[in-house]
Amino acid sequence: MNFGKTTPILRIFDEAKAKEFYVGYLGFSIDWTHCFEEGTPLYMQVSRGGCVLHLSEHHGDACPGSSMRIETDAIEAFHAELAAKPYRHMRPGIEDTPWGSKDVCVIDPFGNRLTFTNAIST
Repeated sequence: MNFGKTTPILRIFDEAKAKEFYVGYLGFSIDWTHCFEEGTPLYMQVSRGGCVLHLSEHHGDACPGSSMRIETDAIEAFHAELAAKPYRHMRPGIEDTPWGSKDVCVIDPFGNRLTFTNAIST
């Protein structure tokens, strides 16, 4: 039995704030957006490299305050990239964990925690 790639769904409440954070600050690209009609909740996919996230304004899709870990082989470069951006709501550091990885934790405007880590799964 095989299982495929996981795509987390994160709850968002404001399209402009989501784009400012995920695209402007974290450097993700918008792959596609969907609304059933004008004035209805947004559902969109953003990605950066192999990391794909779904962001949803739909009430039943996800709970705000979710938490996830995202692996990267360039944690120091990613941290430097974030530090160079004038995003006034977030100034993350690099945390050396007791198990030997380095983590950069950010919290989106909707309370979702994304921990970027150099702890690579095998």
